[in-house]
Amino acid sequence: MRQQCATLILRGFIVKLTIESAVERGKGRLPELFGLEFTRIEQGSAEARVEIRPEFLAPNGYLHAATIIALADTCAGYGTVASLPDGAESFTTIELKSNFLATTRQGAIACVASLSHSGRTTQVWDADVSEEGTNRKLAIFRCTQIIIYPS
Repeated sequence: MRQQCATLILRGFIVKLTIESAVERGKGRLPELFGLEFTRIEQGSAEARVEIRPEFLAPNGYLHAATIIALADTCAGYGTVASLPDGAESFTTIELKSNFLATTRQGAIACVASLSHSGRTTQVWDADVSEEGTNRKLAIFRCTQIIIYPS
């Protein structure tokens, strides 16, 4: 697999955001808990996947909406880190919306997130979540990230 990488400056240090460093960033946090696997992270885009486990299902036996949101928001978040403007140190999600189009019970789901707006104070990300293997679209996701600068 080709190594995807983004270069950014955080607190005056040049940082290479690779898939390996993304995994490190997520250790002990939600990305590791969910078993999210990043397949691409670069400025303006990110891709990830997750294997569906029984605990990701709602009581009705179908994929819980929160699983899709966790995948899409995390994917957009890592894309945001790779796309921070000069001088910014972090971000946080301030708004998100999802349209659920279908569901699934097994296999894996994949997310492709892309930067739609890149401003000095906000970024807007769009993401599609699909069933891996069939590419059947399960959800359309959009979020707004506020960019945080040092005080």
